[in-house]
Amino acid sequence: MTVAHKTLRVGVDVGGTNTDAVILDLTPGTEHPVLASFKSPTTPDVTVGIQKAISGCLDKSSTDKSRIEAISIGTTSFVNSLVERDPRKLERVGVVRLCGPHSRLCPPFVSFPFELRAVLEGPVWMVEGGLQVDGKEISSVDINEIRGVAAELKRQGTKTVAVSGIYSPIDHDLKQEETVREILQAEIPDIKVTISKEVANIGLLERENATILNASLLAFAKVAVSGFRESLKSLELDIPLFLTSNDGTLMTCDQAEHFPIKTFSSGPTNSMRGANFLAGLASGGARKETALVIDVGGTTTEVGVLLPTGFPRQAGARHELCGVPLNFSMPHVHSIGLGGGSRVRIEDDGKVTVGPDSVGYRIDQSKAFGGDTLTATDIVVAEGRAKDVGDASLVQDISADTMAAATARMKVMIELALESMKTSTQDVPVYLVGGGAILVPDALNGVSKVHRFPFFDAANAVGAACAQVSGVIDTFEDTSRLPLAEVRKAVEQRAIEKAVAAGSERSKTTVVESEIIPIAYTTGRARFYVKAAGPWTGAPVTHVKADKTVLASKASQANGTNRQIEPIPAANVRSKPLPKSDIQVTAQTLLVYTPTISDKGEWLLSEIDADWIATGCYILGCGGGGSPYSKALALREIIRAGGSISIIDMKMLEDDGLVIWGGGIGSPEVSQERLVNEEYNEAVSELMKFMRIDKCAALAALEIGGGNGMINMITGATTYLNIPVLDGDFMGRAYPTGWQTTPNVYDYSGRGADSLLPSSMASGDGTVTFMTKAKTDRDVDSVQRAACVEMGTHAGSAQRPLTKAQCEQAMIKNTVSQAWRLGRAVALANKQSNVGNIGKVLVEALGGSRCAKVLFSGKITEVDRKMYKGHTVGELVIQALKADEEEEEDPENPKEKFEGIMRIPFKNENLMCQHEVNGVTRITAGVPDLISVIDSQTGQALGTPDYKYGLRVIVVGVTAAPQWTDTARGLEIGGLGAFGYDGIPYEPIGEYVKPISVIDEYGSSEN
Repeated sequence: MTVAHKTLRVGVDVGGTNTDAVILDLTPGTEHPVLASFKSPTTPDVTVGIQKAISGCLDKSSTDKSRIEAISIGTTSFVNSLVERDPRKLERVGVVRLCGPHSRLCPPFVSFPFELRAVLEGPVWMVEGGLQVDGKEISSVDINEIRGVAAELKRQGTKTVAVSGIYSPIDHDLKQEETVREILQAEIPDIKVTISKEVANIGLLERENATILNASLLAFAKVAVSGFRESLKSLELDIPLFLTSNDGTLMTCDQAEHFPIKTFSSGPTNSMRGANFLAGLASGGARKETALVIDVGGTTTEVGVLLPTGFPRQAGARHELCGVPLNFSMPHVHSIGLGGGSRVRIEDDGKVTVGPDSVGYRIDQSKAFGGDTLTATDIVVAEGRAKDVGDASLVQDISADTMAAATARMKVMIELALESMKTSTQDVPVYLVGGGAILVPDALNGVSKVHRFPFFDAANAVGAACAQVSGVIDTFEDTSRLPLAEVRKAVEQRAIEKAVAAGSERSKTTVVESEIIPIAYTTGRARFYVKAAGPWTGAPVTHVKADKTVLASKASQANGTNRQIEPIPAANVRSKPLPKSDIQVTAQTLLVYTPTISDKGEWLLSEIDADWIATGCYILGCGGGGSPYSKALALREIIRAGGSISIIDMKMLEDDGLVIWGGGIGSPEVSQERLVNEEYNEAVSELMKFMRIDKCAALAALEIGGGNGMINMITGATTYLNIPVLDGDFMGRAYPTGWQTTPNVYDYSGRGADSLLPSSMASGDGTVTFMTKAKTDRDVDSVQRAACVEMGTHAGSAQRPLTKAQCEQAMIKNTVSQAWRLGRAVALANKQSNVGNIGKVLVEALGGSRCAKVLFSGKITEVDRKMYKGHTVGELVIQALKADEEEEEDPENPKEKFEGIMRIPFKNENLMCQHEVNGVTRITAGVPDLISVIDSQTGQALGTPDYKYGLRVIVVGVTAAPQWTDTARGLEIGGLGAFGYDGIPYEPIGEYVKPISVIDEYGSSEN
């Protein structure tokens, strides 16, 4: 008896409209690997559509079932359940965060929209545990504390739990999250527990969010995967069944049941992996080139980047789904409202528009199919570019002018999308996939060749069929003892071993991603992210599990005591429930909104105020300062809990009042894990005790730029120290060092004796230091940063209290108001569809063209960055857009056109603008003037870590306050010379215009 060799793989892609299936013959050297493809309508019960698609393929190819090695399915079932907020498929989730005393001001669920929070939020605890960036414990897991949590979970009947710990992805030895899981399972045997290190990467809030979403789907995932298994049984196929993951690799059914979130973006990934496979067929082997993949559907077009490794380029560290910030691995995809069903309209002035609205899968509504709606497909059919689509006789009445205008518009839309995704200025090939690919012309600007490979309309299913097995390592490593290249090589080998252990063929397993991410203010440690992948060997794919030796010991300790454990109440018990739906904010909502000013002249912040101030603070950060996002979330929680935050003008300060100022100090990277907590509160309180100050009249921001622009608002809230915050700061922007402050400008001691010292610094977990004397003002910053590293590279620092007279002289006034106005302007521009004029909008919000201007606009073409003495230094290059790259603009609001390139060197913050045109370079701005790079598509600020090729940006310059520019010492401390650019005279962008006070504008005339 001859046994057929199993070399066939079936791939299935379950889309919103159709379910595609293909059969691939993966025998090496096969001349025609794609044996058949079949398309079947997606059914409400997706398993029915899967069965029909697979059956159609089998019948079409007359395939011997015994030759089929495995079936792999790409599905949107899990993500759709979340998008639809379907309570039948989602479970309420309890959360246990291992954080010790840290990260408590941004609790679990803080960034969820109310609507989703109402469905998913279960009891929450913030308990002992967590690691520092160097791998040391913040505190040990308290077994009895976790047993108390388990008792309360049992009492409430919560069956699903997410466990997240600070820096858990680098916890290879202590295994804190695993320990907690084991204890919970020992106490409640049927509980479902997801630990964050197995779900996503560095970034506590986003990783925890992903873990919560994953946990909420576990019960449904079990049912869905069972249905997929039944589909195979009904087809009499007794073979391995896989699902495809976000990164284009295989997941066993068991893995999919435990990690449904890892399938969320499998559709776009499969289309790119399928395009790579089809390109290889056409070339007789792997092409190993960077290409852009265009997937055209009925409503949207998605563009992704296929790397030479054959895998898609991954999205940035942070992205959103259903309004929830996440950071799990998923492909970087740019989507535009152009598809086969996109409506084509002829406006009264003769202008032709395409999309973004669409008839979607109801293509029968298109004219070419007998309908009465003019669509993009009709244009292509009328031009004769789609011979086998629709009925060309039904679109004969479309004029040549309309066809030309619509075709030109579609071409520009596609080219703009491609340009935003390109990784260099070089022309690149394009691979077309998807049923709507007929819309794409054969020639595109910036494209070397447009490829339409056979079976392109089933590329998603092809990508599922050829999925590989991967291993990922995301870790922090010591780089002080070995060369960086050797450490990287060792981490890459660990990723390869992990992939091989999971079932990848060793000889063909390669590293497909390898990234080193430095940590600011830290030497001798770096973050490494490595992914290796290779073809499946055919052996059972295993899920690598944690070593349970230590865990079993701790779990047995939990079981081995007879002491009764009392339930520990959850931390999110509220006196009144949260709203169950989110307020729909419109442009009118924002236009009529007014801030609350009390009779005493205090500005009492609302959630809207906090959001707007956060947006403005990041713009005023000039590329640095770190994101204010977590601070805005913390303020929002305070306000929702009934606390209040008071902002006051200088005139409300008593003559003998003292003002404490300061903020956070440390690495923005560490702040992604150790979220804002009470370290600055402690620094302020300890400084008051040290200096025997009974009363602090007000707090003030060290810098308005970035997160430090808001941290004093948290400390001053009624929930904590109940101290008002002055509407102003001591930089008017962000600077990289603590001695670059305006009080130091007027401190001629040169040692910070009259402005900076004494100061306090608090770790937030029990360590407090005081600095009373320094040789120079520069030493204050360098000594504090060294101590900060010992505190986990994240601390709060409060500076010497200032008198009212000192504040009157040094404070840059009304900068909180300025941040608020910038945030309001950005919010309104987005709601009024006016982001195209964001440059003018921001200039107006900053005080007009006398003090601010758009210095340049274009696209980022080059970014060079490195870590030097704890700071991110480098250079940004922006190139002006060509005429055919410009988007359509409102003729009533023409934009200023630029030419040439702009170079912006930076050291944490942007330092200077060098405009080059025809070989001539002119400096158009330099510190202390503010230079902000703005995403022209959203109006949001870009920090220096956010700079990447292809982003369309504008550069806004703002004249610095006179505290910096009126004295030689001000320019010495804050000017270009302080950064090594000697001999360049300061030339202001314009005149300084004092920001308008929100209190003055919206308060009563008596205040």
